[in-house]
Amino acid sequence: MREIIKLGLILLIITSIAGLILGVTNDVTQGIIQERALEETRQALVALLPEAEDFNVLEDEELLDRRLILEVFEGLTAGETVGYTVKVNPQGYDGRIEMLVGISSEGRITGVKIGDNTETPGLGSKIADASFTNQFLDKPTDDEFIVTKGGESGAQYIEAISGATVSSEAVVEGVNAVRSLFEELLKNR
Repeated sequence: MREIIKLGLILLIITSIAGLILGVTNDVTQGIIQERALEETRQALVALLPEAEDFNVLEDEELLDRRLILEVFEGLTAGETVGYTVKVNPQGYDGRIEMLVGISSEGRITGVKIGDNTETPGLGSKIADASFTNQFLDKPTDDEFIVTKGGESGAQYIEAISGATVSSEAVVEGVNAVRSLFEELLKNR
């Protein structure tokens, strides 16, 4: 009986020390991890709106109360709005796709950056390739974008990735959500 109590106390001491070490490590690294995440977001914002000197997070409920919209950033230069970058998360083939879409204040797509996603490696993951995302560059936001498999031409047509139509459609859905937000609420702001 004494042996069981002794082993139990030793185990309690070891797990308490391990828990304390893990807690301290978490506290020490949490700030660093948050800073890195903010810096990564800032770099993505600058990549999508390079003419912007500063970014403000817009917290207007009317903006954030829309389907797929997570965050809206206003890009500013000398106090003037030069565009917006919007974080959205459409449903892909294998989960949500976190992405940022940039739009100039003139209503043109400045870029699409694909973030965290669980799309199929080698197929759906190709949505992050420049060969796909560059199809949106400098396109007007007047009309919805349409996924095509047949090579149709026109400003609003986006060629789907072969074998990854669902993932391609998800990205287009995300860009269309941002396009709609811009046309309805941000354009004349």
